[in-house]
Amino acid sequence: MIKYVIRGGRPLSGEVSVSGAKNAALGVIAASSLVEGVTRIENIPKILDVTLMLEILRELGAKVRLVNGSTVEIDSTSIVNTSASYEAMRKIRGSYYFIGALLGRFGHAVVAMPGGCDLGVRPIDQHIKGFEALGAEVKVKSGFIHATAREGRLKGAHVYFDVITVGATINVMIAATMADGLTVIENAAKEPHVVDTANFLNSMGANITGAGTDVIKIRGVESLHGGTYSIIPDQIEAGTYIAAVAAAGGSVLVKNVIPKHLECITAKFSEIGMSFEEYDDALLVSRTGKLMKTNVKTLPYPGFPTDMQPQITAALCLAEGTSVVTEGIYDNRFKYVDELKRMGAKIQVDGKVAVVEGIESFSGAPLCACDLRAGAALVIAGLAAKGTTEIRGVHHIERGYEKMVEKVRGLGGDIVCVDVPDADELSEVG
Repeated sequence: MIKYVIRGGRPLSGEVSVSGAKNAALGVIAASSLVEGVTRIENIPKILDVTLMLEILRELGAKVRLVNGSTVEIDSTSIVNTSASYEAMRKIRGSYYFIGALLGRFGHAVVAMPGGCDLGVRPIDQHIKGFEALGAEVKVKSGFIHATAREGRLKGAHVYFDVITVGATINVMIAATMADGLTVIENAAKEPHVVDTANFLNSMGANITGAGTDVIKIRGVESLHGGTYSIIPDQIEAGTYIAAVAAAGGSVLVKNVIPKHLECITAKFSEIGMSFEEYDDALLVSRTGKLMKTNVKTLPYPGFPTDMQPQITAALCLAEGTSVVTEGIYDNRFKYVDELKRMGAKIQVDGKVAVVEGIESFSGAPLCACDLRAGAALVIAGLAAKGTTEIRGVHHIERGYEKMVEKVRGLGGDIVCVDVPDADELSEVG
């Protein structure tokens, strides 16, 4: 079992380079299975979720070659399977993008119900609604989603989402790329990784307009060709390091970012007392004084991201006064609060609302990460805490953050990764 050990109380300083965006990479990797040829994807993050998506591609028959730590070549010409193993697909929520990709290319897909972090009810009904509008028959049985184009090939259609959903927007967009005719998606998500997936597809020969607005139009094409594409920087990773500086103090240059993508995050951190200097592809993030209270509500882009909610909540624990954090996207995203309470946090949760009363400081404690962003919040709290914090369940963190321990150490944080025997191993030794 791997755990992180953090000795907190040190302000952060120096430079940190942000990796490619996890959520964009998952959409792009799945979309690459539409391409009959070689796709070279650059600035890809070296994280567990990406590894799992590439494993699924291999199971489908694609040839995958790691060029270096941040570049992969995918030849999807040889894909013959339209289903992958349950074990591979259940581990990661992004596997559902293969429904759209395989359905779009072959007219058929069998994909396991997605896994990933447990953030409450995250139905795929909008995905299914979109596929059915495109002429597919979709059934869920024995833990698998079976989707088949009724006429062998999807047909362009008008799709209106009842709620704004990033996953369904990307999935239906991928599926419609090779459908006959015009598809119009209304009430589409506008997140940067939606735009990045569309830009990738367009660079391979797709005809997609309007990504980044609430109406996306896809005119189907016969085929896609190979090419080279670079993934955008990870907005949430950058935001996580901003939150770490907020909690621990100091001054850090966050490099390899698109400042425009971060405005929804920096606006709220500015409210609580952070200062920012913007450069072309970097942000200088600083905190010298006390943090101030604020109210936060997570919303679809360009609102404050739900994937930054745990991190800003950790920082607000150290702000003067009482803050209110409202989760506007998921039902079950405050499970980490009990862990912060072990460190002395004063937080009361009622449904989707957390009331955070500021404290002077965290105290180090043994903790367990319950999901990806919750794990990041615990690291942030540990860096700011007095004493030593030990975090178990760090596999969640490594699903979405490349070299977090190494990057934090580069900023002066006292954090190490320790391999300790788990209970089963100890019993065997005894």
